[in-house]
Amino acid sequence: MRTDTIRAAAVQIAPDLSGRAGTMTRVLNAIAEAADKGAEFIVFPETFVPYYPYFSFVLPPVQQGAPHLDLMREAVVVPSAETRAVAEAARRRGVVVVLGVNERDHGSLYNAQLIFDADGTLALKRRKITPTYHERMVWGQGDGAGLKVVETRVGRVGALACWEHYNPLARYALMTQHEEIHAGQYPGSLVGDIFRDQIEVTMRHHALESGCFVVNATGWLTEAQIAEIHPDPKLQQAMRSGCMTCIISPEGRHLAEPLTEGEGIVIADLDMRLIAKRKRMMDSVGHYARPELLSLRHDTRPAPTRHEPAAMAGPDPDPEEGCPDA
Repeated sequence: MRTDTIRAAAVQIAPDLSGRAGTMTRVLNAIAEAADKGAEFIVFPETFVPYYPYFSFVLPPVQQGAPHLDLMREAVVVPSAETRAVAEAARRRGVVVVLGVNERDHGSLYNAQLIFDADGTLALKRRKITPTYHERMVWGQGDGAGLKVVETRVGRVGALACWEHYNPLARYALMTQHEEIHAGQYPGSLVGDIFRDQIEVTMRHHALESGCFVVNATGWLTEAQIAEIHPDPKLQQAMRSGCMTCIISPEGRHLAEPLTEGEGIVIADLDMRLIAKRKRMMDSVGHYARPELLSLRHDTRPAPTRHEPAAMAGPDPDPEEGCPDA
């Protein structure tokens, strides 16, 4: 049963660039470490398993074939042994886990966010609706069916990845579903200090505007990993800094010291009573809304590539019925 206080953890660690097996070991170890510290809600970085496609940011398209195929080979199928392992860890420790993965669906990859409830149930699988810039060479597009808030043991949880937070209607879609805890996920180790600062502004603003808690995780690359991705020192600069692993209150305040360098886990207690305190004054989807002037149209239907017509009612007609006698 949910209490007034939830302990949250945002994980900033490096993936294993050799593949999903090594990264999965790090995921399961981090779940255990955070749970040992009392965490009930744990967020990992964007597409952490097997790793974020940093190669797509620093390599021209003509050179991306081999690393793209490597990523496809190591990507996660849902469901799979990997998702079952996370589900079991969530169930065993009684924690809610938000994990970012590269999801493989036959010949396509997607930026997927998986929310596992504390009983091990996969409460939500969603896909980033629009891959950003270089990411469009790697991932397909998600659909409106994934813009969903789900009820979990810790409360109503929603998630967005990286620059989806710059789509105000995507954020508003979650706000209208009365999101209580928002999981943000970014790659980290990208672009530089300006990206770090932009993430902080965006996470604090969403917390204020939605009146919810934000638990945001960014990834981390070691110097050896940066050199492995690209040997050019000038391009290596594009894979440093850009980290802002943080936990924000509905009042826009940091609840713990954010992590901007190195590996670690940010942990903070969420006083869920602060949601009502904030929304009493400003509820963007309630008393502060003006739906007769401004409203959201959200198409929640999945977007399959195959459509089959509905079966005709009743038996097939007799082709000879009604024909005149010969």
